[in-house]
Amino acid sequence: MSLDPQALLRDLFATAIAAAHPRQVLADHLPADCSGRVIVIGAGKAAAAMAEVIEREWHGEISGLVVTRYEHGANCQKIEVVEAAHPVPDDAGERVARRVLELVSNLSESDRVIFLLSGGGSSLLALPAEGISLKDKQAINKALLKSGATIGEMNCVRKHLSAIKGGRLAKASWPATVYTYAISDVPGDEATVIASGPTVADPTTSAEALAILARYSIEVPAHVRAWLLDPRSETVKPGDPCLSRSHFQLIATPQQALDAAAAKVRAAGLTPLILGDLEGESREVAKVHAGIAKQIVLHGQPLAAPCVILSGGETTVTVRGNGRGGRNAEFLLSLTDSLKGLPGVWALAGDTDGIDGSEDNAGAIMTPDSYARAARQGLSASDELDNNNGYGYFAALDQLIVSGPTRTNVNDFRAILILEVPAK
Repeated sequence: MSLDPQALLRDLFATAIAAAHPRQVLADHLPADCSGRVIVIGAGKAAAAMAEVIEREWHGEISGLVVTRYEHGANCQKIEVVEAAHPVPDDAGERVARRVLELVSNLSESDRVIFLLSGGGSSLLALPAEGISLKDKQAINKALLKSGATIGEMNCVRKHLSAIKGGRLAKASWPATVYTYAISDVPGDEATVIASGPTVADPTTSAEALAILARYSIEVPAHVRAWLLDPRSETVKPGDPCLSRSHFQLIATPQQALDAAAAKVRAAGLTPLILGDLEGESREVAKVHAGIAKQIVLHGQPLAAPCVILSGGETTVTVRGNGRGGRNAEFLLSLTDSLKGLPGVWALAGDTDGIDGSEDNAGAIMTPDSYARAARQGLSASDELDNNNGYGYFAALDQLIVSGPTRTNVNDFRAILILEVPAK
């Protein structure tokens, strides 16, 4: 078989991103009735790209405000686009969140709100609850990001420290009709977890938020703990009448991206194996992938080469060292350490938003000679893994993927290409 392994992997990554881009997935879901007053709001890494689609497709009068990550903006004419910080919120995010809440308050039953939601919205739409400061939320957010907590756990805490998440945005919009169009970046596509569910009911509790903070030994100030013990910290629960006019629609999911990549794999004459949406420590998830790759190479199980293993989801990193790198670089470094140059195996791991954690790369590529090339430069995969330095490792090999912001987000994408190795 004649193919360029790295080119194929990059093509699969681009295909996964394209399948979840707002320009491909939003227009078909919009209401046919464009009459009346319509206010567009939004938050997330895809918010500006989604706003562009609304401006192009909506044939009635619209106005509004969306917030996205720095460098993820767009030149919209009717919908204001504001940029703020992610993954740790900043004062720009707090200011725009307050404006969004004011924009949807005091609406009438005849008004409609279109809410454009995507991953990253939880940080970007940061309005602390009563008595809690942005500094408090920043410190807790940083601690959660380093702790290894899952996205669901992090968002449970965020919701109960917020004045806008956990259904509170929909409550503020009542009695207007709210249409939420969401691009999922979370395993399981749970509406209440995507950007901390500003317009949907939240089944989690303040007690659970306190338990999560205790589980990861995260100390919080006394006034934050007091708020979480206060009944007012509870989010909007299922069955609340204020949600009766709130409609939620998923328009893109990680599975759609994996399916599109799998179709591209088949078109190239290879067999795909989709493992699905995965969670867990990046380095441990990588070991499982490595075990499957070895079984395919050595025994042709559970399928024979040539093939591609595909997976998505959101892994976590417990920060132990002081190196650079997001969860995708960490995954690929652990995979490299586990495979140690196993012949016939290439891999790519990247974040579909184009930014791996807080770095400037989307991810990286591993080749069969990565392990040996790094060793010749004096780099030990295991030592760099101990230091959480996936970025530095693959930068030294010139194997980082730098795509820039994609303006969508269905979370991580991983592809492991396994080719038959000719017998010697």
